[in-house]
Amino acid sequence: MDKRTIREADIAGKRIFVRVDFNVPLMDGRVTDDSRIRAAIPTIRHLLLGGASVVLASHLGRPNGKVQDGLRLRPVGERLTQLIGRNVPVTGSALGVGTEDAVKRLRPGELLLLENLRFHPEEEANDPEFARQLAAYADIYVNDAFGTAHRAHASTVGIAELLPAYAGLLMEREITVLSSLLESPEHPFAAIVGGAKVSGKLDVLTNLLTKVDVLVLGGGMANTFLLAEGKAVGKSLAEHDMVDEARRVLADAKKRGVEVVLPVDVVVAKEVTRGTEYKTIPADKIPASWHIADVGKATVDRIEAALADARTVFWNGPLGVFEIPSFAHGTIEIARFLAARADAGATVVVGGGDSVAAIAQQGLASKMTHISTGGGASLEFLEGRTLPGVDVLPDQAPVKVAAKPRTRARA
Repeated sequence: MDKRTIREADIAGKRIFVRVDFNVPLMDGRVTDDSRIRAAIPTIRHLLLGGASVVLASHLGRPNGKVQDGLRLRPVGERLTQLIGRNVPVTGSALGVGTEDAVKRLRPGELLLLENLRFHPEEEANDPEFARQLAAYADIYVNDAFGTAHRAHASTVGIAELLPAYAGLLMEREITVLSSLLESPEHPFAAIVGGAKVSGKLDVLTNLLTKVDVLVLGGGMANTFLLAEGKAVGKSLAEHDMVDEARRVLADAKKRGVEVVLPVDVVVAKEVTRGTEYKTIPADKIPASWHIADVGKATVDRIEAALADARTVFWNGPLGVFEIPSFAHGTIEIARFLAARADAGATVVVGGGDSVAAIAQQGLASKMTHISTGGGASLEFLEGRTLPGVDVLPDQAPVKVAAKPRTRARA
């Protein structure tokens, strides 16, 4: 899947609208994880150094079409200013006379960040008039927000239909890496899928089974698979209405010869809270009143053995209740193991908030082949679904091969 990128755009002297994904966590008015901001910097620098002026646009949180002071983008603008070494003013609103004036005053090499797009209900409704107003700010549209590409919003689809549209460098990287997982992964190919629920990842599991050699299941969703195997899970999080679907996945894996790795031992707790009593026990001996909160050491060893020869690994979702340190050990150990696999030359792609957080907290992000910025978007991509924000971008023009001159036959 080759989309037209900013490398092909004539950007000098142009005003460019860039949809970025600055949906980052805030605490006390400060950005606590700037990885998504950093990921957009190569595109921003490319445009500024190419002589363009740049209008950045993003959402933050879920304000449901209403202004919420706690979801303003000023802290994001301040952090980007620090990272990029240029002043990044933030407008008071995405629309309005003041914003229009600020956009018109932009000079080549300058940039501006619009206030939270989702303060306007028209954004998520992909309202044509809202898209037209945004398009009026620029000559060219660039989408560098892969994390929102699965949403057909005004800033991801509507505006792309009104301006010459290109993929940013981050968008290009996401598409290239994730496409390679589906189309040409080096084998053995393993997927580690964790998180809370089977229902949210059933389609991606179904599609991955046609690609992978090993499937590791962890987190709350693994409990549903333990039920499917006839094991009790006590008071653990599980989807009892998804047990038949879990059985279908296991049967499909067996039919295809895919090795499935489920917990053989688990960390159980009286309550899933800090400071609670917990212990490690076999996965087939869960007390009725206890909760599964993490995988045990024997399970980690089994996962590492199954992945020892893997040449490609995709990881989405933690193996336990990662937010609580007592139940983060399985996730942390796998993060370290995957960093070692990447050092050994394997392709390791990580997506999903908690998985990425585990990597970042251990200082291992730079060791991974690719850290995807799109949790839901990356899963939908790997399901084989069309992402509206990607589909609307024009394909790269085919390379024309010059015809060889004909040689005149001798008489």
